[in-house]
Amino acid sequence: MELEAWHLLILPLFFALGWAAARVDIRHVVRESRAVPQSYFKGLNYLLNEQPDKAIEAFLEVARMDPDTLELHFALGALFRRRGELDRAIRIHQNLVDRADLPQDTRMKAMYELGEDYFKAGLLDRAETVFRRLESGSLALDALRNILNIQVLTKDWNAAIQTADRLERLGSPAQQTDAAHYHCELAAAAMLKNDAGAAREELGRALERNPRAARAWLLLGDLEAGLGRDEAAIEAWRKVEGMNPTYLPLLAERLVQAFSRLGRQEDAVRLLRAYLERQPSADLTHTLFQTVAQQQGWPAARQLAAEELRRRPHLRALDDYLQAGNSVNPDAVEDRLAQDLVHRQVSLNSFYQCVECGFKARQHFWQCPACARWESIPPERTQHD
Repeated sequence: MELEAWHLLILPLFFALGWAAARVDIRHVVRESRAVPQSYFKGLNYLLNEQPDKAIEAFLEVARMDPDTLELHFALGALFRRRGELDRAIRIHQNLVDRADLPQDTRMKAMYELGEDYFKAGLLDRAETVFRRLESGSLALDALRNILNIQVLTKDWNAAIQTADRLERLGSPAQQTDAAHYHCELAAAAMLKNDAGAAREELGRALERNPRAARAWLLLGDLEAGLGRDEAAIEAWRKVEGMNPTYLPLLAERLVQAFSRLGRQEDAVRLLRAYLERQPSADLTHTLFQTVAQQQGWPAARQLAAEELRRRPHLRALDDYLQAGNSVNPDAVEDRLAQDLVHRQVSLNSFYQCVECGFKARQHFWQCPACARWESIPPERTQHD
């Protein structure tokens, strides 16, 4: 294309327009930078110099000077909650909730954060009141999950069942496994009151929600055994065999006692040996060791412990082996000293441990007392250094 003469006249105009636009942009940037409070830059400087406390105070000053810095308010509130400064987090979020000029969705977000503050502070009644106000909005699922957590913490199992059902209707992932535990809690409470009818009803509901609930079958067996119906108890406990064999260590002693009351001790030994073939377990081996010692004598128990040591060496088997040896030969003082030392080590370092948070306990819990997760503690004790 040939260059026309009028093109030469318009080129300077384009350069002039570009220069003017650049001047306007520069002035706009300078004007905005002057509008930013000096405390904001102080806060950034403190952060860069790894002085977080001073940075927080500087940003708080910015928030006081400019109420429109909503994201800064939310960031500071969340930071105070993580640091454990819950009174400051509550004040920030409460001030946002009380502001009449905020959009509804922003106020709801501030209300949710306030509920989180109350929850972490242990003010569960206030937290639940706040979350109840959010049940019908865009934050309904998150609010209901927090309400469920509060009901579980306060052991309001009937309310927790209703909330779990609401969550599932709203599209939350299936709640049936946890809800089965809520029914088991109600069943356990009824059993303590010797109310077998109510306990059986709750266990039936638990199994409707989760037919593979090992805890429900264990409790049903306990209920039958308490009523003197050992055959029915054994039948209930053995349901767990194919469903969740990891729970066999919790079954073993129950089964041994029931078979013993029925005069079928040999059946108990055969069953435990069969379990060990399917599910190697130090706890299960120890129960079998004790049963064999009682039914067949210490020499047979010592042979069992020796076989376990050859197959899977561990301190629990060594403790059993030394105990059987001392029972066969009680005059061996050195062997008794060795067994006392090993037994003490086993007792001190054997724990049930939560796979989620690492919580350790001497007894098995269906719900971790630390992180409140269900079935996060395996039913097998582990050895720790």
